[in-house]
Amino acid sequence: MHVSRSAPAPVRRSSRLPRGARRAQLLQAAQEVFVAQGYHAAAMDEIADRAGVSKPVLYQHFPGKRELYLALLEQQVTSLTDRVREAMEGTDDNRTRVNGAVGAYFDFINADGAAFRLVFESDLNNDEDVRELADRGHRACVEAIGEVIAADTGLDRERALLLASGLTGLSETSARWWLPRKGTVSRDEAVSLLTALAWRGISGFPRVEGGEGTAR
Repeated sequence: MHVSRSAPAPVRRSSRLPRGARRAQLLQAAQEVFVAQGYHAAAMDEIADRAGVSKPVLYQHFPGKRELYLALLEQQVTSLTDRVREAMEGTDDNRTRVNGAVGAYFDFINADGAAFRLVFESDLNNDEDVRELADRGHRACVEAIGEVIAADTGLDRERALLLASGLTGLSETSARWWLPRKGTVSRDEAVSLLTALAWRGISGFPRVEGGEGTAR
């Protein structure tokens, strides 16, 4: 995993919290440490210090570093897939859907904390469970987009999923390339440019009668 900055300084010990709030706090601390250090260099002591809890408290919620990493990865994969699904379900206009899908990747990658690195740049990719979680998230995004493409164009499932995979790949790669250069191109302009590129291709497929989306 690319190390973008040094680990944050520890915080003071925190008071008792409800279990759900404590878990969220621990995941946030773990995200900061894993993003900064990578999985292999991160230590549970450091994560506990960052969260302001004792190490036994951390182990009450997560039995080990790997389990903590997987819980955090699942949280971030779910965040991305939810963004893409919302883009597909929030409108009947297909160009707006394309814009929303591209924007979902840009917003996920541009979110505070650089959690996208856990999904796309993990130094634990050789772990079967990590690969399975990341692949599951990718499939969910592709399937959400592919269902709309199939319904609107009449393409069979495999061809619709292929096009959807192309759109997600374009969005992810472009957003990651853009991130360190975002001072020169705004988020909205970048999404608009990528939407125009993708829409030129997708809109060229004939629409089936009664397809879900509006006319071009």
